[in-house]
Amino acid sequence: MPPHPSSALEQSICHAIADAGGWMGFDRFMELALYTPGLGYYARDSRKFGSLPGQGGSDFVTAPEISPLFGYALAKQVAQALAHTGTSEIWEFGAGSGALAEQLLSALAEMGVALRRYCIVDLSATLAARQQQRLARFADTVHWAQTWPAHIDGVVLGNEVLDAMPVQLLARSNGVWWERGVCIAQTDPSSAAASAVFAWQDRPTALRPPLEPQGPQDYLTEIHPQAQAFVRSLAARLRSGCAFFIDYGFGESEYYHPQRTGGTVMCHRAHQSDSDPLALVGEKDITAHVNFSAIALTAQDAGLEVLGYTNQAHFLMNCGIVDWMQAATLPVRSAAQALILEHEMGELFKVVALGRGAPWTPLGFARGDRMHRL
Repeated sequence: MPPHPSSALEQSICHAIADAGGWMGFDRFMELALYTPGLGYYARDSRKFGSLPGQGGSDFVTAPEISPLFGYALAKQVAQALAHTGTSEIWEFGAGSGALAEQLLSALAEMGVALRRYCIVDLSATLAARQQQRLARFADTVHWAQTWPAHIDGVVLGNEVLDAMPVQLLARSNGVWWERGVCIAQTDPSSAAASAVFAWQDRPTALRPPLEPQGPQDYLTEIHPQAQAFVRSLAARLRSGCAFFIDYGFGESEYYHPQRTGGTVMCHRAHQSDSDPLALVGEKDITAHVNFSAIALTAQDAGLEVLGYTNQAHFLMNCGIVDWMQAATLPVRSAAQALILEHEMGELFKVVALGRGAPWTPLGFARGDRMHRL
């Protein structure tokens, strides 16, 4: 018999699975777990990020919360991009706590950069409310939207946005590929697993990863149709300007490395990580690493230029973060080191730049560009 769902979100997902015939792809499950209005992880009223471990009340922290020098370094790149493209708007997707927007707006004002608009696109009403409170002093410049505009002329930013877009799971077993989805668990009420609401179930599929992992071993991985659809939507609307996406991930050959047999899906709660997205649904974040090769190829196919690709350490150092660190206090300097150290965020996080029009080299890719590794 199926276990009784313990939350409104679990009940809602169970109904959706039943309506779908008893099985749904993981991408749909991930979408419902994160974004169901009023119930999903990003749609409910809770503090998800913005404080470091031990400071209470959050599940994870992003680069702008670690150090304001992240935003100040990025602002130098944004200022160059605005000047080069002759635009005066910034569009930030998934602005989180509003920390990055606050840092950018402050830094650009200090640089004397005049902005016509700073537009935030965020699906979470609770996060938008938090952003509005934080950015109140910039009320004349900052605007909010929940959907794409008809067109964009300006600089587009996404810090840890692509990793939160739902992914499809593909599992290779004995040389045969399956799509891994979710069904409602059927358990013995007397067993220790009786409380599990959801279970994995594989179905035959014609889908394949873009690169076949070498070797005969069983293999679990992801493909990213929603992130690629996002890039196509950007390309359809970006009339002039460029976009910078910062996230954790790899190029294709590393993403589908033979030893990466368990995929990259991870969950985050109270600064702890686990690999079980079917447990505590709605109470923790679900993410997957970004396949930057797929992002770059999708952009090119849609008519954009790939302007640069590198790790976060090279990008921030090219943008002058070391100079700010040398002038900062010891606590600020120590915190900022996490942004560029190889064993922290410096290597795992990458930056990709996409643009409309003739290719040019943004400041952040002056040294250490890795486009040849996409």
